[in-house]
Amino acid sequence: MKYQVTPVTAYAQNSTLLWCEETREAAITDPGGDIDTLLSNVEKAGVTLSKIILTHGHIDHVGHTMELKARTGVPVIGPHPDDAFLLSDLDDFAARTGLSHSGNIEPDSWLQDGDTVTVGNASLSVVHCPGHTPGHIVLINEQDRVAIVGDVLFKGSIGRTDFPRGNHADLIHSIKHKLLVRGDDISFIPGHGPTSTFSAERLTNPYLI
Repeated sequence: MKYQVTPVTAYAQNSTLLWCEETREAAITDPGGDIDTLLSNVEKAGVTLSKIILTHGHIDHVGHTMELKARTGVPVIGPHPDDAFLLSDLDDFAARTGLSHSGNIEPDSWLQDGDTVTVGNASLSVVHCPGHTPGHIVLINEQDRVAIVGDVLFKGSIGRTDFPRGNHADLIHSIKHKLLVRGDDISFIPGHGPTSTFSAERLTNPYLI
C-alpha cells in the first residue's frame, strides 16, 4: 500500500490518499478541505478513487466530505455510528463558528470494530477507539504495518478530550489496549503533525508513561 499525506484547512489536518499498487484503486481519508488539491493528488498519482473514509466527525476532518462525494460519486465510509451526532450537526456548528464546510453527512455505511475496509488488494483493519470522540476509528494496514489514527494519538501527545462526549480514560484505554498492543513496529499517520511509531510513543510519550 502506498500513501500520500496532505495537510488541509487552517488546522493543518492530515488527509491521506492511499492506494493499492497492484490495482491502482485509491481512497481518501478525512477530506476536511482543499478538495482541488486532494483531487489533483489523485490525478498525479494515476489512481482511481473508490471511497472516502472518515476517522471521526470533527469538522476539520470531514468538513468538505460532501463536496468530494459530489465531485467524484464515490461512497463515504465510516466512522463508527457513535459519531452520528457530530456529522448531523455540521451545518449548525459551521454557522456558529464560521468554519467552512459542504453540508451535513450521512455516510453510505458505518464502520464497526473488527471490520475490514478494502482498497484494491490492500486491507485496512478497523479499530474502534473512543475517547477523542465516541465514534472514532483507526485504520491499520497489517501487511505494511501502517496505521491512520486520526486524532487519537500524536507524536509526543494524545487527542483532546474536552469536546462533547470526549473521555480521557476511554482515550488512554483505546491507545494502550487497542493500538499499542498491535506491535511496536507499526508507524502511524496522525490527524495533525508528523508521523511516528507505536514504539516511540510507548517509550517516550509523556501521556502514556
